[in-house]
Amino acid sequence: MIRIIHTADWHLGQTFFGFDRTPEHEHFLAWLAQTIQANEIDALLIAGDVFDVSNPSAASQRLFYRFIQQVTTENPALQLVIIAGNHDSAARLEAPLPLLQEKRTRIKGVVRKQNGEIDYDDLIVELTNREGTAEVLCMTVPFLRQGDYPVVATEGNPYAEGVRELYARLWQRTCERKTATQAVVAVGHLQATGAEIAERDYSERTVIGGLECVSPDAFPPQVAYTALGHIHKSQRVSGRENVRYAGSPLPMSFAERHYRHGVVMVTLDEGQLISIEKKESPLLVSLLSIPAVEAASPEVVLEQLLALPDSTDSALPQAPSDSTDSALPQAPYLEVKVLLTEPEPMLRQQIEEALKGKHARLARIVSVYRSASGTIEETEETGTGLSEMTPLQIVQSTFERTYQTEMPEELVQLFHEVCLSLTLKEEEEEL
Repeated sequence: MIRIIHTADWHLGQTFFGFDRTPEHEHFLAWLAQTIQANEIDALLIAGDVFDVSNPSAASQRLFYRFIQQVTTENPALQLVIIAGNHDSAARLEAPLPLLQEKRTRIKGVVRKQNGEIDYDDLIVELTNREGTAEVLCMTVPFLRQGDYPVVATEGNPYAEGVRELYARLWQRTCERKTATQAVVAVGHLQATGAEIAERDYSERTVIGGLECVSPDAFPPQVAYTALGHIHKSQRVSGRENVRYAGSPLPMSFAERHYRHGVVMVTLDEGQLISIEKKESPLLVSLLSIPAVEAASPEVVLEQLLALPDSTDSALPQAPSDSTDSALPQAPYLEVKVLLTEPEPMLRQQIEEALKGKHARLARIVSVYRSASGTIEETEETGTGLSEMTPLQIVQSTFERTYQTEMPEELVQLFHEVCLSLTLKEEEEEL
């Protein structure tokens, strides 16, 4: 028998509207380390987006490597399999691999080739049970960029068809290697067709028009479990119980505040899937929207803000005066949504005045305007939210404001190709 934890989309180093999230990530990693030990986990699969940016800070890298050191020391048989996501630099993530292999850690960021052909054996990792028997063959596929997948002649989506072909060839090679008692597990970082994402969520770098959507049919039904990353909402894909996104451990935007965050625990035995269990991780900082649903007038909003508990309220969790425990829930990040008929220059000052001494941290103010035709437009204060938007979404927003129309699909695709070329050039320079 082998027990596996599937997790993804940590985004270490992310700042949330200017707030440092290091304590939240430390809290999650401490909980994960305890969960691994308490459940005698044999393998930890991290399905991409370990870091929030391709050039993570030294502090973020220390947090990651300290975690690896801790869990591999506490659990001498634990194996780690990590793939690069679209936020990660494949080459940078793999750089410390010679040292980490001694910690039973395998990292797959770069798709290696032999004589111009993909080395499929390099993408297959054996996972052993407590007795040391290789019980699982793990197909580990990082986020695929142009040049990483086979070129397929198709009138459809060349990316989706290329990725599908790579998985098909990898599956064929895995079948040639597996025994009758071994299970196959797939790990990937991609957007599966039919996956649910939050509306207006800029934290998931999805491509407009579904250019990078891959059909879940790419994963054969004989695969015991498919561990996916990229989409932040924990979910089954196309109703398939054993094809899942673990989801992010923290909400990455206000659009994700109602998600169930955590990890997935999977148990396999003698080549068969035994159980799948969702384990929710406790949040150190929650997200709060005022009003809870739709924007309201300034008067209503200010009244609700004044009704928030004071930071000194005895009903709130309080640490002893001599304690340094940071695991107690902290003041939530606050989103304020105000319905306006015209700009209010003093709005932010009024909101900040109402929040003085309150148990909340103001993250952003969204001004909502209802036009005469009944349509609704949302605007944020200059600069807020840009860190959560992709370059494409920023360009699209600017184009729409300038020309009063949506950015044409041809320009979207051209912009996407330019970004892809720049990313490939950057990674080639790193190599």
